[in-house]
Amino acid sequence: MTLEAIIPMLKRIDVYGQRALILGLGREGTATARYLAQRGARVTVSDQQDAQALQGFMEQLADLPVRYVLGGHPETLLPQADVIYVSPGVPQQLPLLVEARRRGIPIESQTRMTFQLCRAPLIGITGSSGKSTTAALVAEILRADGRQVHLGGNIGTPLLEIVEEIPPQAWVVMELSSFQLETLQQSPHIAAVLNLSPNHLDRHRSMEAYLQAKANILRYQSGDDHAILGWDDARARSLSSEVRGRLSYFSRAQEVEWGAFLRGEWIVVRSAEGQSEVVRAAQVPLLGEHNLWNVLAACAIAAAARARVASMATAIQRFPGLEHRLEWVGEYRGVRYYNDSIATSPQRATAALRAFVEPIVLVAGGREKHLPWEEFAELVMDRTRAVVLFGEATESIARAIEGARQRSGGSGPVIRRATNLELAVELANSLAQPGDVVLLAPACTSFDLYRDFEERGQHFKTLVRALGETA
Repeated sequence: MTLEAIIPMLKRIDVYGQRALILGLGREGTATARYLAQRGARVTVSDQQDAQALQGFMEQLADLPVRYVLGGHPETLLPQADVIYVSPGVPQQLPLLVEARRRGIPIESQTRMTFQLCRAPLIGITGSSGKSTTAALVAEILRADGRQVHLGGNIGTPLLEIVEEIPPQAWVVMELSSFQLETLQQSPHIAAVLNLSPNHLDRHRSMEAYLQAKANILRYQSGDDHAILGWDDARARSLSSEVRGRLSYFSRAQEVEWGAFLRGEWIVVRSAEGQSEVVRAAQVPLLGEHNLWNVLAACAIAAAARARVASMATAIQRFPGLEHRLEWVGEYRGVRYYNDSIATSPQRATAALRAFVEPIVLVAGGREKHLPWEEFAELVMDRTRAVVLFGEATESIARAIEGARQRSGGSGPVIRRATNLELAVELANSLAQPGDVVLLAPACTSFDLYRDFEERGQHFKTLVRALGETA
């Protein structure tokens, strides 16, 4: 590395004495606070929640001189801030941030810092669904290819904690959400957009704002970089106009010029090195048609990173999937239970419903994102024996299903309401018959009752396993 390249990097990581204001003490905010405080920054953390709700995160920082302002984001903090670091869960329209921009106070994020500090090639993966599974599978393919790989971003351990230790010859795979991308001004060397559908419209001002945030993953690439887009998704494919370097696609419907596609029963990869069959679709162990797209995407991304086809085949066939994503929990009284707590939108829950041919007792609910319910409700009518609803969105979902029932003229599933997940699992268990599937696919976020989808999924698994203990 030249001296000219080293000097700017040193400037970027020199935070000694900086008055750093961190908004949001979640997983990323905690990692950012630790990184800055350990390097001599004067750190203040502001969060809407109180100390009791944040106790676990605060305990992780107990050995560091971090100041807390809890219960809101007062603008009186601005005169004391040289830089503001914003966690992904904090909306950019927050009055404090609007005023900070007016005053010219720099606004940073952990994702931008990670990009700036990382010396290894970055692979960034985004989309409305499938990001985590695809990112984890890409990491497994590269490991099977003999490479040192670090997986992070919106999944796993925050990379900021280790980024300065990652050598240039390693590879970094990052799952990137729209929240992480909306302020990004640097794109990864290999960038993938899997699909784009209405999501997080409770946070983004409009669908256009959501799409613009996603497009940032491509917007700052150069001619030496590589983009991978989902051919079968019209919105993702339309981002080809943003591509500055090489372009590949993945598709189930089309034999693309470069990338990965389905030919008959085979997953095929086509790159500058040639064309090869990877595995048969039947050899993919993951449930659901949507996961076949994820595998195709992972192959196209791995091909852009010049991974061997043999490494793709090995990783795909031994990949168990991720927790809370169509995760098998157990079988009791001839009923199989699956945890798809990651299904935080109607579209994701629809994909989960399509993964099964057996009659389904669906457990759904939570806090809605103000997304369309029609397709989900119609599939519920077709695929489910019963639906158990819980959480804030109970009546919205019930109305959508009743609307689909009236449009179809059919009888449809039994609908039951529960005040919480414990009662929902009890009701689902009583309604299910041998041969059925009980599926947690909430179609909503978890924030009405839980910290995140992982806590909700873990609670579901605990409740289901308790059924086995009493069976």
